[in-house]
Amino acid sequence: MFFTEYHTPIVGTLTVTSDGRGITGCWFDNSRHFGYGLADANLERGDDVPTLVRARTWLDRYFAGEKPDPLELPLTARGTEFQLLVREALLAIPYGQTTTYSDIARRIEAQTGRHQSPRAVGGAVGRNPLGVIVPCHRVVGVNGSLTGFGGGIERKIALLRHEHALKPEFKIPRTGTALEGIPNAAQALGARRP
Repeated sequence: MFFTEYHTPIVGTLTVTSDGRGITGCWFDNSRHFGYGLADANLERGDDVPTLVRARTWLDRYFAGEKPDPLELPLTARGTEFQLLVREALLAIPYGQTTTYSDIARRIEAQTGRHQSPRAVGGAVGRNPLGVIVPCHRVVGVNGSLTGFGGGIERKIALLRHEHALKPEFKIPRTGTALEGIPNAAQALGARRP
């Protein structure tokens, strides 16, 4: 398993991982679920690994204000069947737009015929291992609340502002883990880096 670090102009450093075939992760340095899905993978720096080069180029375009399609990248992050359905719904949210956890739950319910809870959707969104690339920052509460962001609420606001999708009616939470993420979460994975 390989990793590279990408320094963004607006949300700090991202760690991007690849199994050599596809992108397996993209996390903020303070993500609550940093490294989710990697299990006990041994990571080695792979700045020249083609999939990571492609990811950095995609991120360059995104942060330059372009609207690159996430499906241009080979995304191979693992997840449960439900998490993959949520990821598919996230990939369908257009650049510069938002949707709600309830809307995603209804979409999946229509696909599967099984009742889906917005809270369960929130749990799956929170464990999205492909932050920024799979746009979990575009999901808000049904009342416009900007809760539920593992990288911290300021990063969610910055990404929405970058996409011109931040609306005056959005509500910023005053308490909870969505405010700051987990300080130095990336360092926990660092022990496994050579």
